[in-house]
Amino acid sequence: MDLLPRTTSTDVQTRRPAVAVLPVGSFEQHGSFLPLATDTIVAAAIADAIAQRHNVLALPPITVSCSHEHATWPGTVSISHQTLSAVVEDIRASLTAAGITRLAIVNAHGGNYVLSNIVQTANASTPSSVTLFPTRTDWDNARAAAQLITDAHHDMHAGELEVSILLHVQPDAVGADFVDADHAADERPMLLVHGMRSYTHSGVIGRPSAGTAEKGRAVLASLADAFDEHLAVLLQQP
Repeated sequence: MDLLPRTTSTDVQTRRPAVAVLPVGSFEQHGSFLPLATDTIVAAAIADAIAQRHNVLALPPITVSCSHEHATWPGTVSISHQTLSAVVEDIRASLTAAGITRLAIVNAHGGNYVLSNIVQTANASTPSSVTLFPTRTDWDNARAAAQLITDAHHDMHAGELEVSILLHVQPDAVGADFVDADHAADERPMLLVHGMRSYTHSGVIGRPSAGTAEKGRAVLASLADAFDEHLAVLLQQP
């Protein structure tokens, strides 16, 4: 899977998509067996699955975002929530100037809380113009469809879900030690205060050993189906 779309300007002129899809990932630790770019790979994979199904403009991913809770691990890089918000707003403005007034933000990093505020604000001024995907329900349904054995709370980071998606789309990026890396930290009351390090030394919270490529394929297929509802809302007439 290519992280960067290969769409040409002529393609866009011919297809005239009404909706753009913006993947938002991160550059943060994912244990010893997944790359720092895991969330970006996941976001790009979801956007690609959507683009295979619908006439949308798939944008290149935002690769660095708000990963401050992982700052104590080497390699993690963050930007402020103000910067992330400004980047997304600038992209929206550029799209609007080009005639594409509907945007789906595909977020694969749970720490990007500001994206919810961006979507709420945009829709207050221009109804049904921006959606944030996948929702918690979309993720839960995808887990069920793929028969994952974990839920989102217990499998929070570098676990069954993320390993499964990467085993499907970029198996060479997954280190063999994922099978021995399970770590439980079900109670995390001060995560926003202390960050991940207070709850895991490896950087993992979840069951990576349960990940399979087939589960990853099924997760992406379910999410592609779930996007139909988001697209229908974006294409409603104001």
